[in-house]
Amino acid sequence: MIKVIGKRVTLTATGIAVAIFGAGLFGWSDKDDGVSSLGPKKAFAQSAGRDVLPTGRTASPVTDGVYPASYFPNTEELGPAEMRIVALGTGMPNQTKAAVSISFLVELGNGDKFLFDVGMGSMGNLFSLRPDFSKIDKVFISHLHVDHVGDFMGLHIGSWLSGRYTPLRIWGPTGAKPELGIKAFVDNSKLAYAWDLEGRTGALPDDGGKIEVTEFDYMQENEVVYQENGVTIRSWPAIHLLDGSVSYSLEWNGLKYVFGGDTYPNSWYVKYAAGADIASHEAFLPPKALAPYFGWTLGQATYVSTRVHTEPAAFGKVMSAVKPRHAVGYHSVLSPENYQAILEGIRTTYDGDLTLTRDLTVINVTKDEIVVREASVDEYALPPSVTKAYNDAPRSKEKKPSEKILAGKWKGYTPPKMPDEKK
Repeated sequence: MIKVIGKRVTLTATGIAVAIFGAGLFGWSDKDDGVSSLGPKKAFAQSAGRDVLPTGRTASPVTDGVYPASYFPNTEELGPAEMRIVALGTGMPNQTKAAVSISFLVELGNGDKFLFDVGMGSMGNLFSLRPDFSKIDKVFISHLHVDHVGDFMGLHIGSWLSGRYTPLRIWGPTGAKPELGIKAFVDNSKLAYAWDLEGRTGALPDDGGKIEVTEFDYMQENEVVYQENGVTIRSWPAIHLLDGSVSYSLEWNGLKYVFGGDTYPNSWYVKYAAGADIASHEAFLPPKALAPYFGWTLGQATYVSTRVHTEPAAFGKVMSAVKPRHAVGYHSVLSPENYQAILEGIRTTYDGDLTLTRDLTVINVTKDEIVVREASVDEYALPPSVTKAYNDAPRSKEKKPSEKILAGKWKGYTPPKMPDEKK
């Protein structure tokens, strides 16, 4: 299955499932005008800063602008002027196997990679892509609900084990009180897994265990929070339960991606998301669908859907005001009935190009076209390859238990001799 926005090309190999359940279940829009041919395009060259690919994998350029129907990780070279967005998690706090909590990966043709939120379960999908973890070191947090930060520890330790040998860099907002900001969250989280950090430091590169936190004022409006290597990321306030939620925009090479986080419809988003190529924003279940999903009363569901989150018709109003090249909705479990309820609500107020993402939806963006597909991954994927720099990175002395614990070793077992690594 592939969808190209702008030239509106849709192909599908998913057959009966699409015909029965609707294209949106597979991460594409209901708004397609048929199939047309793509004009010739130059082959995309290898982007700056090659990724280390898993053993046995070779990446090829996308030629003539024709993408494979599915995205197979580490098989496509990202073009030098291209952006790729992967939905790592799109669901609820009570995640399902097919819809974990919120996280988006953004990869750029200059070699940079960015994570926006790291909700529960999302790191399993990140690892299934087998990325070059030496480049997965920049994380932007929208707010501190567990479905947006619940995999923070897993990212820190997992990426350290898998090739990251530099500090993990975290950006996020302050809160109404110091203890409700991103710095307090990171500091207290590290205390919670101090035993793990202490034990791994030395066996793994020392700097990979470190975390650098940049905390900024949640009330700042469209201010720059990151500017490196031609990439500019800005933040502005969001409205979500407590003070301290934000949205972000990422601008690079004439392309603009907006990540809304969780938010009630707000004037900041409408103003600062303008001009976006991809505008992502939550499209929560409408009250009548949300109530049975959680077993709530209609009153409780109405409050959550329309006062804390953004229900579908409101999402549509926001996108009609922003007018992005392509609108992206998330934050639901897209079962057939949920998908239909969300789509019907959006289409009462918005008729533009739209994707309701599910986990592992992939969106490639250039100035000429937007291509929406699904990633095809191995659920038992091996860990990614690591770099020579990772293996050579400084390590302090490895840790071991105390003598009183080592005295308890069973005499009935003798471990094999350590190999001579000089040979």
